[in-house]
Amino acid sequence: MKNLKWKVVFVLIVLLGALYVVLTKRINLGLDLKGGTHLVLQIETQKALESETSAALREIKRRLEEENIPVVSARRKGTTIEIELLSPEYTEKAVSLIKDEYSQMFSIKTEGKKILLSMKPSYKAKEIDRLAEQALETIRNRIDQLGVAEPVIVRNGKDRIIVELPGVKNPERAKKVIGKVANLEFKEVIGTARTPDELITKLGGTLPPGETVSVEPSPEGPKFFLIKNGKREEIKVKSLEELVEKFGGRVPEDQQILYQEIKNKEGKTVGYVFYILKREPILTGAYLKDAYPSQDENGMPAVSFVLKEEGARIFRDYTKTHIGTRLAIVLDNKVQSAPVIRSEIGARGQISGQFTYQEARDLAIVLRAGALPAPVKIIEETTVGPSLGKESVEKGIKAGVAGIIIVMLFMAVYYKTAGVIADLALLMNVVLLWAMMILLGATLTLPGIAGFILTVGMAVDANVIIFERIKEELRKGRNLFSAVEAGFARAWGTILDANITTLIAAAVLFQFGTGPIKGFAVTLSLGILSSMFTAVFVTKVLLDLIVKFKPQIFRI
Repeated sequence: MKNLKWKVVFVLIVLLGALYVVLTKRINLGLDLKGGTHLVLQIETQKALESETSAALREIKRRLEEENIPVVSARRKGTTIEIELLSPEYTEKAVSLIKDEYSQMFSIKTEGKKILLSMKPSYKAKEIDRLAEQALETIRNRIDQLGVAEPVIVRNGKDRIIVELPGVKNPERAKKVIGKVANLEFKEVIGTARTPDELITKLGGTLPPGETVSVEPSPEGPKFFLIKNGKREEIKVKSLEELVEKFGGRVPEDQQILYQEIKNKEGKTVGYVFYILKREPILTGAYLKDAYPSQDENGMPAVSFVLKEEGARIFRDYTKTHIGTRLAIVLDNKVQSAPVIRSEIGARGQISGQFTYQEARDLAIVLRAGALPAPVKIIEETTVGPSLGKESVEKGIKAGVAGIIIVMLFMAVYYKTAGVIADLALLMNVVLLWAMMILLGATLTLPGIAGFILTVGMAVDANVIIFERIKEELRKGRNLFSAVEAGFARAWGTILDANITTLIAAAVLFQFGTGPIKGFAVTLSLGILSSMFTAVFVTKVLLDLIVKFKPQIFRI
């Protein structure tokens, strides 16, 4: 009697606690119920590895020059580097120098005066994992600053990221913020050109008499056309450097050409200014401490930034010795502005351009969150409207309520008093499962509702097994008390086996599934745990109370 009293108290405490949670807190709704955007992002790790190889090539060339090792040619193909020296006598010294700094990154082969460097598979694997983790963290920081409630941001495989943004009202803006590389650089300006012809001429190229090159804006960037005898023919080039070389010009290896977009009042690109820049940046976004939207001297939207202590020192030293020259502020290989340095600049500066206020705000967000280590592209996108989500919730609730009512009616009719007890335990199971999902911060999805309904059937399944065992014991002539005890004892092993195997299946779904499948697995797992408690423990307590105090009303 004493044990039964404490069991009743425990059940009441659990029930009241669950009711308090359900009535005072809200459950998180998933994308398919709340509406929002589901994105699968592909990290372009190959581009990042190639960029890293290019950086290594530049550094190796610099080191070889410092050691007076003459290089005939040095080029990159993918993640391999081929270096040709003037003579084989320099090969051993060059290889020794390369090994000192790049033995972990490259495997090295020699053929006379040629040195071939190939990126090691082990290094690639580690670097891809690092790039994915860094991209995940950067995207999470950006989304946090967008103010999206309860986003889902997880890795999928080695180079993909799944992003779910429930309730997002402007998915296009979110996509731009998420996918922007935000690689900020400050570079020295060597020269400028207003037209392609001027750019080609400045770099030593020549145009045949009567020919000219025009440029037109496009979403992918500038498109070039050769105008000859009144005819217009597109010049297909992958870079501005290639355009110059097509007409006999040459861009020094330590320089590059980038462009700045000229926009009209409506924000449409109407032209370009071309800049010849030093390839190596003076400063990068890695030294950025903070960024925030502001206004320039003309009252136009801009982005102000604050540099870390080391960055401020570098910036101050450079601007102090380059007053009167131009400095290009480059974002993702596009020149945003190229102001003339009027005085020494310290820790604070400003990026001006033809921004809207929203663009300035979003740029500040991505700069604060940091640059992505590699470009990302959206390979899958699903948008669910809030009205469709609301309809799914309503249908899910109707299905759940209908399922519970049908099961409860069956149990009450078929098992009489015992069935009513099972129904009470079932209602407690529903409340308890809902409370557990809220407390654990689980997200309810449409498949999650399916898992919820499934657990209703599984909850009474255990009661069916128990009640059938009790019936068998009563048919053998046992009294009610011993029949109940024996029924629970005999049914326990079967119930435990069935629920453990289902839990294992749910664990596999959770581990290897994504999105909706995980939602189903979470609901199913929590439902199994709560149903084992209510169907076995709570039902037993209620049966013990009836057997002890009102055995005459018991029917099964």
